Amino acid sequence: MSLMESTQSFRFFNRGPSPMVRLVFFAVLSMLLLFVDARYRYLESTRSALSILVSPIQRVASWPGLLWQQLGDFYITQSRQHDLITENEQLHRQHQFDAAQLLQLQTLQAENQRLRNLVELPLRNEFSTQMVEVSYAERDVFRRRLLVNKGENSNIGIGQVVMDDFGIVGQVTRVYPWLSEVTLITEKDHAVPIQILRNGLRAIVFGSGDTSQLSLRYMPVSADVQVDDILVTSGIDGTYPPGIPVAKVIKVERDPAYPFANVTCLPVAGVDNHRHLLILSDMPGPPERPAQKSGQDNVDKRAKTKRKN
Repeated sequence: MSLMESTQSFRFFNRGPSPMVRLVFFAVLSMLLLFVDARYRYLESTRSALSILVSPIQRVASWPGLLWQQLGDFYITQSRQHDLITENEQLHRQHQFDAAQLLQLQTLQAENQRLRNLVELPLRNEFSTQMVEVSYAERDVFRRRLLVNKGENSNIGIGQVVMDDFGIVGQVTRVYPWLSEVTLITEKDHAVPIQILRNGLRAIVFGSGDTSQLSLRYMPVSADVQVDDILVTSGIDGTYPPGIPVAKVIKVERDPAYPFANVTCLPVAGVDNHRHLLILSDMPGPPERPAQKSGQDNVDKRAKTKRKN
């Protein structure tokens, strides 16, 4: 009996409005709250308080999504960074390759221009020319010499003049079957007879052992030598043809305590810069010294006899 009463009481307390009634009630209540909030703004403070309470929960709930998004961004960034590094390396290699090609092109253009200048170089018809290529240079810093790719097989001879499109470079001093040795004008104590183009003053310029300097020795302090004077070959030695540029005066020092001026010159030719040079061949030698006549010899003998008497 007691079990039936307890079951009836339990069913009594579980009784209530039907689901439909609840739905209608809460719907009407929601509409009423919406109207009151939209019309009179009574729920602003309540909404603000609820937002403060709900904000930490919203942040905690959004953490998984944020972590997932950051993780995706990290992998995307790493992938892009790897691609950028690879692309940067490729561009760097391409830049080096292009720079090497550009440098090679500029070198070929400069060499082509020098060859054109050598071909178009105005020279006298008294001698012929041969174009040679520098094979290698002496490694000894105290010897200013080159080896070119032509020798006895090309009729190269000792003493022939070597020049570029600007002026005198040196002189052939040794000949091999297929090579020739060229001594530069900057070789220490190598002498070249010159003439100052401005006033015709003759002198001798000497090498100093430095490819960027020549010295004009034994010039009196009163000699008419000025900075920027151009020195050309005088041709009086029979080796170098006259009128070819040799050097340019860059410094003149005069000290009354010394009998000679200190004149420093700069070679106008690229004595150690060019790869192709020009050798002058079949040059006419110096005229022979005239022989004294027999009549003049007799006069000289009579004069000596009278002096003795």
